[in-house]
Amino acid sequence: MSMTREKTVVRTGLIGIGANVLLAGFKALFGALAHSVAMVMDAVNNLSDALSSLVTIVGTRLAGKAPDREHPMGYGRVEYLTALIVSAIVTGAGVSALIESVRKIFHPEAADYSTVSLIVIAVAVAAKLALGTYTRKKGEETDSDALKASGADALSDAVISFATLVGAGISLIWNVNLEGWLGAAIAAMIVRSGITMTMETLGDILGRRTEAGQAADIKRDIRGFDGVLGVHDLYLDSYGPGKMAGSVHIEVDDRMTADRIDALSRAVSAMIHDKYGAVVTCGIYGVNMRDEHVVALRREIREAVMSMPGVLQMHGFRLDEEKKEITFDVVRDFSVRDAAAMVGDLEGMLKKLHPEYAYRIVPDLDLTD
Repeated sequence: MSMTREKTVVRTGLIGIGANVLLAGFKALFGALAHSVAMVMDAVNNLSDALSSLVTIVGTRLAGKAPDREHPMGYGRVEYLTALIVSAIVTGAGVSALIESVRKIFHPEAADYSTVSLIVIAVAVAAKLALGTYTRKKGEETDSDALKASGADALSDAVISFATLVGAGISLIWNVNLEGWLGAAIAAMIVRSGITMTMETLGDILGRRTEAGQAADIKRDIRGFDGVLGVHDLYLDSYGPGKMAGSVHIEVDDRMTADRIDALSRAVSAMIHDKYGAVVTCGIYGVNMRDEHVVALRREIREAVMSMPGVLQMHGFRLDEEKKEITFDVVRDFSVRDAAAMVGDLEGMLKKLHPEYAYRIVPDLDLTD
């Protein structure tokens, strides 16, 4: 994590804490004076936002620790744990607000809105719009999921505060008390935001599929290197925002010398690092292009393998005539739950086609498009 990114995230978090604490104080004070549960619940939400910003700052600091022997890839994933804590805070605040709002529905209290309290709400709308726009912008600049979520949450708060303002207007004009119902609606939005944040963060922790567009671009760039015959098994894993590592297999003519393979794999890894910011190790598949028997056999087996339901791709074909063994990888669709059964079916089919060979089939998952 760069120092510039860390400073930006921390500074933005501090601004969020200051703004939310001030807003919470104003809303709680005037909400209590007006007997407005919606305004008080909105104040509680502001306090949870301030706590979320504090957690984000602490998480960012921890994530910026240098790699060590126990954690050679660094501490970047701490930011994902931070996001989980933030989502728990948001969800907890929403549930608490929902309980209080439901109580208010069954036991309503007359709201007493003053001109000052209405001005406070209006100011809160403007402040949250500004804070949300600023925070989300900084989140996009730093690729910080926590800041992006905080920005989106602040913008949602602006809408919620505006709804409170509308409720006050309805109460003053038509003398209809919607405090409990409005508070419940606000709480439901808070809970929904917390659950959404939780699901997104769990996706990061479990490991997301590499975006199809990015995977296609990386494979296209690798194919652009002279001597590359195919690109397979691209895998990228995240170790925190902006920190990716993984592997890829490239096919080359099996007559290529070790010196050329070394230069090629280094060049491919350097390109991926410089252009995509990922540390990628290159594995090599040697392809026999000179022996017509091997070429024809490979084509025949590929046609047979690709006819099997659930098979997406076959690569890494190798024939060892001395051992009478054929080895290759098969990429299966996620609809194929039993990989061992699929391999057994393939072996049985190929044994009928060419019984003179033993088969070693490696099942791969469809990691990227």
